Amino acid sequence: MLFLNQDNEIYIQDMKEQLDKAVSAYAGELAGLRAGRANPRLLDKLMVEYYGSMTPVNQMANIMCPDPRTIVISPWDASAIKDIIKAIQASDLGLNPSEDGKVVRLSLPILTEERRKELVKTVKKMCEERKVGMRNLRRDCIDEYRKLKKDSKITENELEVAEKEIQKILDNATDKIDAMTKDKENELMEV
Repeated sequence: MLFLNQDNEIYIQDMKEQLDKAVSAYAGELAGLRAGRANPRLLDKLMVEYYGSMTPVNQMANIMCPDPRTIVISPWDASAIKDIIKAIQASDLGLNPSEDGKVVRLSLPILTEERRKELVKTVKKMCEERKVGMRNLRRDCIDEYRKLKKDSKITENELEVAEKEIQKILDNATDKIDAMTKDKENELMEV
């Protein structure tokens, strides 16, 4: 920042950190969205009841994708296979697991064009929701600087500089979100 002292920059730094977290979280959400191609991240949110507690499947098994349409789950404890299958069937993944006593296989069906278009709409909605949250962060940050101005802790010029810096940071984060969304849309529409 050009005119703001370090004490006053804390709001911008805080906003920057929150935007970085929002972008990272969005990337994780997109990775967990099924695109017709096998991806171990599809199972990131899958919780399995294991010895009386809910455990993420990726903490109790190796997850591999030997080909673009198959996910193989190799649990470290073979007795957990039935629990993993039960968790997959109860989830909203819409996949039919098969097992051979040592591993669980998930075959991903080819997505229909209609389903791909639905997923693209979902991605666009997720993107817009994330952007709304980011704009709310901008508003809150600018409000803090307006309070400082009202309390005569910063000048009008410093407020203007802060607003421009905040907008620049938001635009940068929004560009990252838009790029990720475009990449995911292209991936989804790929046959």
